[in-house]
Amino acid sequence: MLNIRKLFGRVWRAAFGRLENQYERHLKLEIEGSCESLLDVGCGFNSPVQCLTRRPKRLVGVDAFASVIEQSRTLGIHDEYYLMNALDIGDCFEPKSFDCVLASDLVEHLTEQDGLNLIAQMEMIAKKKVIIYTPNGFLLQREEYGNPMQKHLSGWTAGQMIQLGYRVIGIEGLRCLRGEMAKIRWWPSRFWLMVSLLTQLLTTNLPHLAFRILCVKDVDVAPESRH
Repeated sequence: MLNIRKLFGRVWRAAFGRLENQYERHLKLEIEGSCESLLDVGCGFNSPVQCLTRRPKRLVGVDAFASVIEQSRTLGIHDEYYLMNALDIGDCFEPKSFDCVLASDLVEHLTEQDGLNLIAQMEMIAKKKVIIYTPNGFLLQREEYGNPMQKHLSGWTAGQMIQLGYRVIGIEGLRCLRGEMAKIRWWPSRFWLMVSLLTQLLTTNLPHLAFRILCVKDVDVAPESRH
């Protein structure tokens, strides 16, 4: 049985390994080589910036919960940490003080108005680019780890983010295949996971069909040329 499992694992990695971790691959492409400083807003205890092979020279994490900051600090994910509400970053950090400002799985936990407020602050602080990762549209999510702030309060669609000036990449395949906590909806789950991974080939460039969206805005434009 063990040999069969090992064999299956090897076959899976050979066939689908390249399709897994799509978000991390795109995050590397957006950050590595172009961003020397990064502000990770709502960093949590297990930030995706761990995937970066070439870390920015300055990597700062912000979160409202001391426990997750301590977990992240133990893992050595960031160079500096700030215990604060994400909506206060504009008061703490100077304009254009980081090459990149990232919010991964954060805006959906805010009301739409607070989300727009956060995005505006991120765009003010960023020198080169803002990156936002979120479900495509409203996705039901209840409390997680006993934390009521893990509930989803808003939904952000690919079309909405494009209207806000972001280029959008579809992540995790077709939206219809996954539900709460990104779990595959149908049985057998392994088969539909394979389908989900394969449909990434379609949804990368058709983000309105995707389960999640990676949204990037290049902000390295002279202030007087922006409106």
